[in-house]
Amino acid sequence: MMNSVEHILPCRDKLGEGPVWSVDEQLLYWVDIEGECYHRLDPLSDRHEVIPVGVPIGVLALRESGGLVMATKKGFAFWDEEEKKLTYIARPFGDNPDLRFNDGAVDCRGRFWAGTMADGLLSQARGTLYRLDPDGSVHEMIHDIGVSNGIGWSPDNRIMYFTDSPTYTIVAYDFDAETGSISNRRIFVETPAEEGDPDGLCVDTEGYIWSAYWNGFKVVRYDPQGQVDQVIEMPVPRPTAPVFGGQYMDELYITSALPVEEQRSDYPLSGDLFRVKVGIKGLAKYKFAG
Repeated sequence: MMNSVEHILPCRDKLGEGPVWSVDEQLLYWVDIEGECYHRLDPLSDRHEVIPVGVPIGVLALRESGGLVMATKKGFAFWDEEEKKLTYIARPFGDNPDLRFNDGAVDCRGRFWAGTMADGLLSQARGTLYRLDPDGSVHEMIHDIGVSNGIGWSPDNRIMYFTDSPTYTIVAYDFDAETGSISNRRIFVETPAEEGDPDGLCVDTEGYIWSAYWNGFKVVRYDPQGQVDQVIEMPVPRPTAPVFGGQYMDELYITSALPVEEQRSDYPLSGDLFRVKVGIKGLAKYKFAG
């Protein structure tokens, strides 16, 4: 990449994830899963807020009616900004202490997709990808997932991309926007274990997929055929998720997480927020319609 990686916020997240750019507010949101909080940043004024929630948040999304919806350790919930409290709307895996939500995204019809993982039991493929519809109904879409991670759609909304990190694969499905169904699963990208685990992803207006690599020190841009187009080398071992933002939607914001204890002194920027001005426009995130 010709463009340099900017270190823009020393937030020191334990497990920074799930960045979402609000086009309306021109603000960046993201979560610190282990910190049980979410962040809100105005890149122009540098105003930065950390909002405690009191439970691990796997991913959040903007709502069309205003506010936020979250997929948490305990289930799907709306967040009341004024009252600073969660109102749970669905608990698809009950009170199972081993499971938690990890990542997700909203599709073009305002459905919130979010997947689970067995926390601390990564060798057990016990995760499920759920789809929360605007009417509050919950649908199980994919089973036997190791770590449910990056998810996104092609610009024409005909393909859905989904990441199961321990398998080192990003898969593609045919996506029916009308019904929210998926079919025709196939491997989109499969990488060697030594290159790291594919984590969060986003899609640009050209239909290319950007994937962060946990323990891989990089963000990779793939063309629609799954071939490597560009690589952004990161100064931290665990970049977690990219998202497009900025006034022209041509800036890539990248969250990160702390590495293992013995690596932390070698990579002091771990857990911080980064930005790369890539000169390519990304797709705006959809809002949950419920």
